[in-house]
Amino acid sequence: MREYRPKEIEKKWQDIWDEKRVFETSKDKLKPKFYALIEFPYPSGQGLHVGHPRPYTALDIVSRKRRFEGYNVLFPMGWDAFGLPTENFAIQHKIHPKEVTEKNVAMFKRQLKSIGFSFDWSREINTTDTSYYKWTQWIFIKMFEKGLAYKHEMPINWCPSCKVGLANEEVVAGGCERCGGEVVRKTKNQWMLKITEYADRLIDDLDTVDYIDRVKTQQINWIGRSQGVEVDFKISGKEDVLKVFTTRPDTLYGATYMVIAAEHPLIEKYKDELENIDEIRKYQEYASKKSDFERTELSKEKTGVEIKGIKAINPVTKKKIPIWISDYVLMSYGTGAIMAVPAHDSRDWEFAKKFNLPIVEVVKGGDVDKEAYTDTDSGILVNSELINGLEVKEAIEKITNWLEEEGLGVRKTNYKLRDWVFSRQRYWGEPIPLVYCDECGWVPVPEEELPVMLPEVENYEPTDTGESPLANMTDWVNTKCPKCGKDAKRETDTMPQWAGSSWYFLRYIDPDNKNEIASKEEVGYWMPVDWYNGGMEHTTLHLLYSRFWHKFLYDIGVVNTKEPYSKRTSHGMILGENNEKMSKSRGNVINPDDIVNEYGADTLRTYEMFIGDFEKSVPWSENGVKGCRRFLERVWRLQDIVVDGDEYSKDLETSIHKTIKKVSEDYETLKFNTAIAALMALLNEFNDIGKVTKADMKTYLILLNPVAPHITEELWEILGFDGMLHQSKWPQYDEEKIQDEIFEMPVQVNGKVRGVINVNIEDTQDVVREKAKENEGVMKYLEGKQIVKEIFVMGKIYNIVVK
Repeated sequence: MREYRPKEIEKKWQDIWDEKRVFETSKDKLKPKFYALIEFPYPSGQGLHVGHPRPYTALDIVSRKRRFEGYNVLFPMGWDAFGLPTENFAIQHKIHPKEVTEKNVAMFKRQLKSIGFSFDWSREINTTDTSYYKWTQWIFIKMFEKGLAYKHEMPINWCPSCKVGLANEEVVAGGCERCGGEVVRKTKNQWMLKITEYADRLIDDLDTVDYIDRVKTQQINWIGRSQGVEVDFKISGKEDVLKVFTTRPDTLYGATYMVIAAEHPLIEKYKDELENIDEIRKYQEYASKKSDFERTELSKEKTGVEIKGIKAINPVTKKKIPIWISDYVLMSYGTGAIMAVPAHDSRDWEFAKKFNLPIVEVVKGGDVDKEAYTDTDSGILVNSELINGLEVKEAIEKITNWLEEEGLGVRKTNYKLRDWVFSRQRYWGEPIPLVYCDECGWVPVPEEELPVMLPEVENYEPTDTGESPLANMTDWVNTKCPKCGKDAKRETDTMPQWAGSSWYFLRYIDPDNKNEIASKEEVGYWMPVDWYNGGMEHTTLHLLYSRFWHKFLYDIGVVNTKEPYSKRTSHGMILGENNEKMSKSRGNVINPDDIVNEYGADTLRTYEMFIGDFEKSVPWSENGVKGCRRFLERVWRLQDIVVDGDEYSKDLETSIHKTIKKVSEDYETLKFNTAIAALMALLNEFNDIGKVTKADMKTYLILLNPVAPHITEELWEILGFDGMLHQSKWPQYDEEKIQDEIFEMPVQVNGKVRGVINVNIEDTQDVVREKAKENEGVMKYLEGKQIVKEIFVMGKIYNIVVK
């Protein structure tokens, strides 16, 4: 037996798979299909770290198993390659973003191939290819034509130093994540996508898909649908009203002050009447330097300024109450105004305590004089004239009816979800395919002229004005109106990175189609995606955006399903050995190339699946890697104890059938660690007995192959088995072979478990009944009762029905 040399074996089989195009998807549509999808990566200059292969290996295992089971498998890979990091790198190093992208993609692809994933590389896509973003632009035009894309004045986070607009997550402690400089708020005319029109469907249709609970919960919470009342608070002595949305109108009697956003238009309207306008202006400037995320962070210290000169009138108490501005209220959410009920809301309570504002208890259940507030999900209303003594639910209904009768409020459904800010003032993104004409307004570029390609530019640094670098390309910007033929200008904003990733799963289906996103035939066969795995950090925005785009495409007849993904699962991160998130700055990043070179790709794959619960974050362990390498070396040495035999060894038969069942089920339920543990245990049995038949070995190699494909293919060839391993069928277990002779069986009385008894697989119902009657827990519920029925299925259920 020669030495186990992973480098030789793995390169050999990767070349064979490429040459024979083993993993390319079949055109045979008579086969059942299985479409497995992973989130395509952003090809950064840093390459892969060992966290990337974890989700890829997981669905690679499932995909390989499904091929053994006769499915036509689509398991594709591509690149989400537009984005700010590439642009920043290109600016810093004075090279074109396209060159940066090509170099990074080549590195990522080499790394992925070295790990042996069974991707269908013939369907590789890249969001920066013109043949791809032609269709991204096409979808945008269709949204524009349906009124779902519109322009709107929006405040953005602006870094004066980098001269770019920043997403909320790119602002840290009021500074730019990249340069650390102070960030300010700047109003910009932005393209928006009307995702809010789909809010109800995005919630309701979650009932039709198989998503893990935490993914559904994040989607629902992000959309934030709530039923409530929009209530009018009149401004004392003025015609204006402040509209407030509340889900708890029963607490109106406890509203002792109001808070409006620092940028609320009411301030400008009455600026000449305000007694402390200078103080207000100073606070407005302070608030403008914070991102929306920082402004709404619950744990931060409460700040604000009272608006002196105007007051609001509580619609139920008729009392004048003060109006404050505070950064935690946003114009972009709700009405830009809230009623504050400090006795029953933690944030309002903290604010009232800090500024010595009145606190009035209106739901009985706590002492507001203590340093606490009272939760109000249930209780009895107090200090509330119209609804005193009512339970919360009754009080809400009564006060809502009264508000509507008095013309002071209307029932309304509200959402936390805001329309999607879609434009970016950057170069490295898809050009927005619209032109502006003084005569015709915004006009889409004709479909036959798509794609609108990014021009080659010498300088793609941001402009001083905040416009995209494309604004300086006058030859590209100046054009003719497609509608009237007069002079017009192209839109110089580009799309966000989210654009290309919102529909990429459709292009994999038919990547070379020049006439449409994908043919009706291919869409009809492949959609929806059967299994989509991705990180929890993408279960709100990316998942929401892609579901929104898919629903729109369904509405215009491009796709055949309302939802893009039948199933969505998620994985935990692999942390550094110091238990911290892997990052270059922490110095704990592990390059998979190093593991593959030293231990082999199969060791890396095995370890990443054996490391722990797939859905939870786990720290990397070099000792764990070494342990998995030792396991594979023991598998390699099995070739020395293989003997002839077309049947399972008698001593191993039960264990093999049990292992087939265990591994088959665990692969499908993401319990890869326990599947591998079962294979390790069976390996121990093989060695304890000292010999295995060819039948034993074949099954073992097939079960291990999805995890460690190279070593298993090599052993299959060494042992002279027919064909190549990947051409085999998945082994089946015999239910009778996995039954233990004696096992524990629960006994129910009238449907409730009252005891557990030990039974033999050959016991009759009469024998089991007698054993049950000897059990004290069961006997207690049978005494003095008449047995009217028995439901008995050996190994599954024994239920005694009595009266």
